[in-house]
Amino acid sequence: MEKSKLICVTNRHLANGSLYAQLVKIFKSCHKPDIVILREKDMQEDEYKELAVKVIRLCRDNCVACILHLFQDVAADTGADGIHLPFSVFNQMPESKKKKFNIIGVSVHSREEAADAQKLGASYIIAGHIFQTGCKKGIAPRGLAFLNDICSTVDIPVYAIGGIDMENAASCIEAGAAGICMMSGFMRMEL
Repeated sequence: MEKSKLICVTNRHLANGSLYAQLVKIFKSCHKPDIVILREKDMQEDEYKELAVKVIRLCRDNCVACILHLFQDVAADTGADGIHLPFSVFNQMPESKKKKFNIIGVSVHSREEAADAQKLGASYIIAGHIFQTGCKKGIAPRGLAFLNDICSTVDIPVYAIGGIDMENAASCIEAGAAGICMMSGFMRMEL
């Protein structure tokens, strides 16, 4: 059985200090992630590219995969390990663009989106939000039954996101997830 993966999803607004400094701390911790998804979706593309170059280098120095979010040209130009997209963007992505990436991750919020993402060539899926989270205030979590349903629908890895911490991570793996994604837990981590 393959080891479950731990994914750090970034949000510089939650970081203790600069995002780069926070990633350095995270990589020194006992909970070092396998993958970093650089999800700074409120940045302009040129600013994002500048940050991506630094983060990709830091990830490579620490043997951590770096997947960029949303900015497909930046991911292709910088040699990132992959791209992660919302389902709506991935659904419109031309085949010619898909061929530029070895890894394409897709965020889904339903069984139908999961099935379509797999059919359209996604490498993995992130499903959420599973538990209550401050990032989705006022929106009810989808829960472990939803996660299990998504995992049962597809044959590609599914990673759980939303309100996940080290205490409830095991329940996500038991529901069929190949691993978990954490944002706040990593961004607010102190050493």
